[in-house]
Amino acid sequence: MTNMRRRIYHNGMIIDGRGGAYIGYLAIEGTRIIAVGRGEIPRKIASETAQTIDLAGRTVLPGLIDCHVHLAMNADAAPKPLITAVDHKVALFRAAGNALRTLHNGITTVRDCGTPDGIDFALRRAGQEGLCITPRLLLSGRALCMTGGHGWQLLGHEVDGPDQMRRAAREQLKAGADNVKLIATGGILTPGTEIGNAQLTIAEMRAAIEEAASAGKISAAHAHGPQGIKNAVRAGVSSIEHAYFIDPEGIDLMLEHGTVLVATSAAVRNVVHHGIKAGISADAVGKANSAIAAHVSGFRAAHKAGVKLAMGTDSGVPFTRHGSNLDELEYLVEMGLSPLEAIRVATLDSARLLKLDDQIGSLEDGKSADFIIVQGDPVKEIALLRNPENIRQVVLNGRTVADRDASQFLVGTSFNWAGPETLDGAV
Repeated sequence: MTNMRRRIYHNGMIIDGRGGAYIGYLAIEGTRIIAVGRGEIPRKIASETAQTIDLAGRTVLPGLIDCHVHLAMNADAAPKPLITAVDHKVALFRAAGNALRTLHNGITTVRDCGTPDGIDFALRRAGQEGLCITPRLLLSGRALCMTGGHGWQLLGHEVDGPDQMRRAAREQLKAGADNVKLIATGGILTPGTEIGNAQLTIAEMRAAIEEAASAGKISAAHAHGPQGIKNAVRAGVSSIEHAYFIDPEGIDLMLEHGTVLVATSAAVRNVVHHGIKAGISADAVGKANSAIAAHVSGFRAAHKAGVKLAMGTDSGVPFTRHGSNLDELEYLVEMGLSPLEAIRVATLDSARLLKLDDQIGSLEDGKSADFIIVQGDPVKEIALLRNPENIRQVVLNGRTVADRDASQFLVGTSFNWAGPETLDGAV
């Protein structure tokens, strides 16, 4: 199922992640893309030993990126905190299964935006040792919140004051965090918190953001209400997550600071859609209902103004299931993006947020061979990406990890997944 010789995919639609869509070819060798272009395969690329794959009726896209997931959460109607030692052990297995499901359905890179007690770091270690297969992982460890703040009981680390915040950020970075996650406002799932209320102060957030930046890492702020959004932007955060109640001043500030918006439209829609009848608390449903219209109008205004975007789903929260991440692209189109724009947001734009755009996010010579092959043309019908059966192959760092044509899916060492010395960062 894996083959390290040259492979050339041709005669299909190429969506390159940079805004281009054309009939052409993609050539890879080992872990890298060596050529991509329009039309027929050039003679200098073809070789007698190359494997050629005819893509008639299919499309190649860069591996898609989800910048906001919670792999240890299972999309339950009423998420429960991890209390016992057994809870934590089971959560690691759950995270591994969710990561694999995400990968097999077209997402080759994720940023986990909050997981308790080192479960995400253990998952990455297991992947590096070949015990499981995951997308490329960028991790946050625990989310940093004020005492009693949103998420405290599920995935938060409670801290108060800039000095405590600085230490807490350093602790997560020491543990291996690639991203420092901050809780700037209340949220939908935490009882007793108001969705729009600001929580952490600018000074508290700035302390953590400075530590992340000093370490060459990024930061993200959960923020629903307008004041909390503005506080996080003024503190210098890399991305605002959700922003369901963003106002014009917040949009202007994001433009001024170059802050990226990760809208997670799937999360609020799923709470509204499934509702109390599915077991979601009345408190959470009420908050989601209060936010849905503001979310759509605020997102449209931010996009129209030119705010930078990246793709995120909040997978793991109620009924936002791992493996259904590509639902988000249809929602982005519904809210005003063209299909090509939505795909660029979920590829190159997301890679830029994660500071990985020199490695992934587009089909370009020298980049990692992360891509998916889908049946049909998502430029004409973006919704086809929501059906896993249309995701025919998933290739991560040159290795085919899912091939529905052959009914083969890499799951672990039984498929001879390479060790960390050959993964080139794909762990």
